[in-house]
Amino acid sequence: MASNKHFSKSRSNLSNNSDALEPERPPAAPSVRFVRRTTSGRYVGYSRDDSELGSVDYENYTVTIPPTPDNQPMEPIISQMDRSISQKVEEQYVSNSMFTGGFNSATKAHLMDKVIETETNHPQMAGAKGSSCAIPGCDAKVMSDERGQDLLPCECDFKICRDCFVDAVKSNGGICPGCKEPYKNTDLTDQGDYNNGQQRLPGPAGGGSKMERRLSLMKSTNKSALMRSQTGDFDQNRWLFETSGTYGYGNAFWTKDGNFGSGKDGDGDGDGMEPQDLMSKPWRPLTRKLKIPAAIISPYRLLILIRVVVLALFLTWRIKHQNQDAIWLWGMSVVCELWFALSWLLDQLPKLCPINRATDLQVLKEKFETPTPSNPTGKSDLPGLDVFVSTADPEKEPPLVTANTILSILAADYPVEKLSCYVSDDGGALLTFEAMAEAASFAHIWVPFCRKHVIEPRNPDSYFSLKRDPYKNKVKSDFVKDRRRVKREYDEFKVRINSLPDSIRRRSDAYHAREEIKAMKTQRQNQIRDDELLEPVKIPKATWMADGTHWPGTWLTSGSDHSKGDHAGIIQVMLKPPSDEPLHGESEGFMDLTDVDIRLPLLVYVSREKRPGYDHNKKAGAMNALVRASAIMSNGPFILNLDCDHYIYNSEAMREGMCFMMDRGGDRLCYVQFPQRFEGIDPSDRYANHNTVFFDVNMRALDGLMGPVYVGTGCLFRRMALYGFDPPRAKEHIPGCCSCCFPRRKNKNHVAEENQALRMADDDSEEMNRSLIPKKFGNSSFLINSIPVAEFEGRPLADHPSVKNGRPPGKLTGPREPLDASSVAEAIAVISCWYEDKTEWGTRIGWIYGSVTEDVVTGYRMHNRGWKSVYCVTKRDAFRGTAPINLTDRLHQVLRWATGSVEIFFSRNNALLASPRMKILQRIAYLNVGIYPFTSIFLIVYCFLPALSLFSGQFIVQTLNVTFLVYLLIISITLCLLALLEIKWSGISLEEWWRNEQFWLIGGTSAHLAAVLQGLLKVVAGVEISFTLTSKSGGDDVDDEFADLYMVKWTSLMIPPITIMMVNLIAIAVGFSRTIYSVIPEWSKLIGGVFFSFWVLAHLYPFAKGLMGRRGRTPTIVYVWSGLVAITISLLWVAINPPSGTTDIGGSFSFP
Repeated sequence: MASNKHFSKSRSNLSNNSDALEPERPPAAPSVRFVRRTTSGRYVGYSRDDSELGSVDYENYTVTIPPTPDNQPMEPIISQMDRSISQKVEEQYVSNSMFTGGFNSATKAHLMDKVIETETNHPQMAGAKGSSCAIPGCDAKVMSDERGQDLLPCECDFKICRDCFVDAVKSNGGICPGCKEPYKNTDLTDQGDYNNGQQRLPGPAGGGSKMERRLSLMKSTNKSALMRSQTGDFDQNRWLFETSGTYGYGNAFWTKDGNFGSGKDGDGDGDGMEPQDLMSKPWRPLTRKLKIPAAIISPYRLLILIRVVVLALFLTWRIKHQNQDAIWLWGMSVVCELWFALSWLLDQLPKLCPINRATDLQVLKEKFETPTPSNPTGKSDLPGLDVFVSTADPEKEPPLVTANTILSILAADYPVEKLSCYVSDDGGALLTFEAMAEAASFAHIWVPFCRKHVIEPRNPDSYFSLKRDPYKNKVKSDFVKDRRRVKREYDEFKVRINSLPDSIRRRSDAYHAREEIKAMKTQRQNQIRDDELLEPVKIPKATWMADGTHWPGTWLTSGSDHSKGDHAGIIQVMLKPPSDEPLHGESEGFMDLTDVDIRLPLLVYVSREKRPGYDHNKKAGAMNALVRASAIMSNGPFILNLDCDHYIYNSEAMREGMCFMMDRGGDRLCYVQFPQRFEGIDPSDRYANHNTVFFDVNMRALDGLMGPVYVGTGCLFRRMALYGFDPPRAKEHIPGCCSCCFPRRKNKNHVAEENQALRMADDDSEEMNRSLIPKKFGNSSFLINSIPVAEFEGRPLADHPSVKNGRPPGKLTGPREPLDASSVAEAIAVISCWYEDKTEWGTRIGWIYGSVTEDVVTGYRMHNRGWKSVYCVTKRDAFRGTAPINLTDRLHQVLRWATGSVEIFFSRNNALLASPRMKILQRIAYLNVGIYPFTSIFLIVYCFLPALSLFSGQFIVQTLNVTFLVYLLIISITLCLLALLEIKWSGISLEEWWRNEQFWLIGGTSAHLAAVLQGLLKVVAGVEISFTLTSKSGGDDVDDEFADLYMVKWTSLMIPPITIMMVNLIAIAVGFSRTIYSVIPEWSKLIGGVFFSFWVLAHLYPFAKGLMGRRGRTPTIVYVWSGLVAITISLLWVAINPPSGTTDIGGSFSFP
């Protein structure tokens, strides 16, 4: 890495020396400075007296003199060499090195010739095999291209590695060590000059109106950190618009033809479009909003209104008609019913405006991947996309599951050069690292196979487990042969993954034994006397990597600096960035890949630094570390967040989400949330694991407001929204509470539209203070410089005048920036444990800290700033994952969600404190998120009321009169009709709705009550809440995929539901006994109490089945003894407390 820095520095010096050889600057007016652009991207004056423009305050303007026959810079030998060669060499060096570092430690690049013990063949893979350097004493690998072929910079084909090549250029005058001739240009490259294809930000298009011109992203200020390049120099190419090939024009004014820096007469690059051309083009939207038919939604809204009126009348009647015989029973029931009415209202009001959406992938392809005047080659103009996969514990989250998720991402249908995948291993385990390396190695077989035969799904485990015919709609003759070969390779891949724990353990034991023997030999050699007593040798038992070095992360036997909470930061580029052009395979080899692109996306393993004494903020902290690292390494303007067990089921899901982001008005979308779908759920869905009522009813309804809530996975984010910025045109979209009747007055201090997108939320009338950016984002200039670039690249396509805040077509077709060692070293710095100190990460930027449900809080903050979100329901499920089917695991999962909601209610994220930018119904929805756990208090009381009624012989009303029964009937009928209409417009089944109702009561009487108690303890006593990961592994019974369903694991959360069931069963028996033995039976009270008791027991039926374990394994004696105990207790109750009017034990009943 050090040699790379010297190499870059020498190139820069040579460029500066060549600048001095140019003729002096021609005479010009004092207000104009003439400059030229060097190969390093900087702008240098024509006079020796001129300083670099990075330190000049631009009071006037700058004119760039493009290269002409009489203005050709003299390049040194190294600058004349093909720049793509040095780029490939640098990326190869990065991919073969593991970067580590952190707090009070130097960043190191450990060159690895071996990542895993098996052979790696793909040229993008870290540690791929290659030729050895021919320099004596050097055993490094020779530089290689995308196909793995050797890159030989000299015509004599002398094999030389990167470091030796740099030394030859620097210290040997550019002389080849083989033929002793100077290096010359070669034909090794298949790419053009990177700088020639470098993307530039657009400038105005003539005219003075806002719609006819486009200013720079940020105003030019020489003190701004945003205007500095990664080397600290002023980045003129990024922030000042220069026309392509238009002589003499700069950022002072724009071309007369009104194009985006291009002319129609051949003096431009042809990527400009005039406003009249845009108006004449037929414009087609990428998405459509499908409203619910009026025949369904109108009765639905009417029923809600009717039920609200009936509930108000019923509660009024209940308050007025007290039960004087049991005033305590009446009081408890009325309080509970009032709370239930409020809870139902908070849940129902946000469902008034449900909608559906549809995308048009064909239009997306036509706009972004079809040859046009602005994109003659038809290269993809889609923005970059970074995919985050998070894992923390390889024991609870099996590496094979994570590896299958990674493979589904690498095979996704998205431009390869625009896609990057980052794996966050928060446990720092070598097992996860080597499993990811094995996945990267297997990807060179799996990904081309998926592309060639259009495989769905692209998770190999799910694909090979499909029960349908795999040969349906397959027409290629070699499909059967290819599938059989890939299946065999995948079986071997699974065996390698499963054997990794034993392999790592055996390897570590062997290396440890070797180190002990070495230490003992050294001790004996240092022994002074032969009779001296030697102390036992103590060597820390380290975990060793495949190349025979210590693993810098967590060791199997925890040691100093190598435990789960104490290890260095690690970044390993598993698959280096792909080439910009498609790379087709060959007909020979494993399978015929003649017309198949064999490139793989960028894959990076990241394990952030952890040290004692720092709060690492669990998953939210890990995700923020990925945000910063990815901004430096790939800087995709969009981020897809997936859990390790959620894989891509629809290979076009990313494109469907991008339709919303790239459509008109898409620049105001903070994220696109996809529904969660699950596999491995029992057919009856006993514990409502599919959660279809939430994902298909509530989320669709929220989509009609400001958008659905963020649910933790399957979400496509806009990077700028995660950075805490306001949406564009924020002041134009502040509805307020009564905006329809009392519109807000417009603020005269209007901020330019181009600056609104980069304005923080402190004050709408002021622009962002750029001097505060390091205090908000940290002191990484790399990270700060990437922010405006991500904002520009994330804009929708300006292919129509109605598209505001767009970017010109064809601006993202250039090659990506090279990944060098300095960038990875900077990424190590931003994932260190100290980087977030005294910044706004976790408070206003990135994932928000302070709650176990960081997902809901993060989405709430974005909506609170005025952003919108959309809900994308695809015809084929976008993602699929796993869910806990065991009762105990399911209750703990619900407990974590409910505890986070209680934390939200008692925090500043309470919807009652929301800003005016949030709509009233959206605010009610977020308020319900924080309130719903408190329903458990009233729900438990109400579940005991039927039993108390049966025990006492009283009821919640004085008598079951007609008025009470009519109200009860109307409320029940309206509830059923609303459920049927919800089923109609959402597409769920009646059984799914009933399962949701059942588990609402099960969770409400167990996990929700515990969540309220834990939340109150945290607020009052400051007791922190800790949760364990939900296990993604299956049961031990390999013959039954639902073995976990029947496993009974005791937890204290089961106590309240068990108590409710037992009390209600005993109460029913006591009620029947009392009524039968009484002189004057009161059947009305018995029927009322028994009806509500059966209502409670019917809802708790799945819970009771879960307690019984596997069907057929519960002994019959259990049921016999349960019946006997219930009968005995009921008889004892009647004997102790006989019915009124009798004094004998047992009433009038007597044994013969």
